[in-house]
Amino acid sequence: MGLAGSLILALAGLPAVAEPVHAIAMHGAPAYAADFDHFDYVNPYAPKGGTLVLAAEQGSFDSLNPFILKGQAADGWRHVFEPLAKRSQDEPFSLYGLLAESIEVDPERHWIRFTLRPEARFADGEPVTADVVRWSWETLRDRGRPNHRLYYRQVDSAEVEGRSVTFRFSGDNRELPLLMALMPVLPRHWFADRDFEATGLTPFPGSGPYAVAEVRPGQSVSYVRRPDYWGRDLAVNRGDNNFDRITYEYFRDQTAKFEALKGGLYDVRFEEDPGRWAESYDFPAMQDGRMQRLELPLKRPVGMRGLVFNTRRAIFADRAVRAALANALDFDWINRTLFHGAYARNESWFQNSDLAASGEPAPAELALLEPYRDSLPAEAFGVPVPVPDSPDRNAFRSNLRQAQRALQAAGWTVGQDRKLRDATGRAMAFEILLYDPTDEKVALEFARGLERLGITATTRLVDPAQYERRRQDFDYDMIVNHWYQSLSPGSEQWYYFGAAAADQPASRNYAGVKSPAVDALVGALTAARTRDDLRAAARALDRVLRAGHYVVPLYWQPTERLAVRAGLGRPETVPTYGPVLTTWWWKP
Repeated sequence: MGLAGSLILALAGLPAVAEPVHAIAMHGAPAYAADFDHFDYVNPYAPKGGTLVLAAEQGSFDSLNPFILKGQAADGWRHVFEPLAKRSQDEPFSLYGLLAESIEVDPERHWIRFTLRPEARFADGEPVTADVVRWSWETLRDRGRPNHRLYYRQVDSAEVEGRSVTFRFSGDNRELPLLMALMPVLPRHWFADRDFEATGLTPFPGSGPYAVAEVRPGQSVSYVRRPDYWGRDLAVNRGDNNFDRITYEYFRDQTAKFEALKGGLYDVRFEEDPGRWAESYDFPAMQDGRMQRLELPLKRPVGMRGLVFNTRRAIFADRAVRAALANALDFDWINRTLFHGAYARNESWFQNSDLAASGEPAPAELALLEPYRDSLPAEAFGVPVPVPDSPDRNAFRSNLRQAQRALQAAGWTVGQDRKLRDATGRAMAFEILLYDPTDEKVALEFARGLERLGITATTRLVDPAQYERRRQDFDYDMIVNHWYQSLSPGSEQWYYFGAAAADQPASRNYAGVKSPAVDALVGALTAARTRDDLRAAARALDRVLRAGHYVVPLYWQPTERLAVRAGLGRPETVPTYGPVLTTWWWKP
């Protein structure tokens, strides 16, 4: 993430020295002054009460500890555990003090100091202290999930003085101060005689507005709003956390989940299947007004959704082969036939934002790319090559002929048995691993296109738990994945594309990207000092990733589609990053 000059923390001008402030921002000043009353995207007078029932993301869970690699953690843990500062949902990247009463940052970002609120407490009454914050950092750095270890090992030291803790850095990652502000703070006293890395369904206390109320293993988990929550009157929380109880129900698959919606078993559904949206929302609860459909504008970047090549596999090691295989996806036919024309084609890794590359590289982009000209394809230095389109079947056949020529040039030829083989006689065959039946339709159509090239692609649908295990171990040829992005990309890109993450189990470098150019560009993102610097680095990274053909790009939806229980109220303003359901409420 970039910064204008250095981190602007005060509302007016750049401080000569670090001074205590209420908020920090990556670019420019925070939007809300120190005396702000509430975020603009909430209703500060929203009534409290009632139960919100949601459908969980995955099919099951076996752990209430979301901070370790073992097990599948239950949804909703963010209601229980808090960071030092809370993110504003209508700014690219601004954080406002939550557990931290005030924040000080060195203008050069070599350190950040948090002074904790004296009233901050865990749910069991234990105070949240600076020592606890330091212990949380040490524990997540050494024993936490891979993304935590990656971020927090970049911190050199933590110093405690009274209610303050100071983190010091020696690298050039200018995002680190904000990452430390987002670090979850954990109950050290709870783990004094317990194994932090053990999975289990025994809840442990957080400092957040909710506590675990009921667990039905593998079926549901409920959180109850704490009447004694220490931070309920803070400006960052006004109009938020409106439900007395939030329950996540688990369902076997998307079909079961949708049938449960029709039966009234949960209250809000984000619908990602346009075919279902067009054809299946005429059930009785919709007809009689108990539920309603919403289409909200999509303001945030959508990132990249695609069929991911595992380049650790020999058949996908050649960039030219990966580029050729993308021609076998007839997106236009799939969109018309399966999705009612509702989708737009995904092309950029920063789709739907000003960070997406377009046209010829600007001078600032070229300056970042030039040191790697010898190792990058020429494609990275020109207008981004568009994804293959197929407005009709003739165009699709032309795409397949282009793929055949490219594959032949790469050493793959079709034999008498109509199978594509390399010089050793090895046939090109691979498996597309899936867990969501919605993706199976697309994968099957892609496999049919590949078959016409002499390639055997089989689809395998497994349960979510098995899928997650294999994905964490990179035990697949191809998967479908969606890398989400923010308006301020930064250190998470190491986790997505960094060479070190390619060999780190459970990282999100699913394609196995190992590129000095990519590493350098991610480094430029995290070291950027201005928004313009950030934009140049993101666009250059976008060009390199697109030229690398690590995925077959799929699609994105220009609006957010929701099915909502009629009695739910919501704020008038939809924030940049989309609806925040805890700011909704039940109408009296």
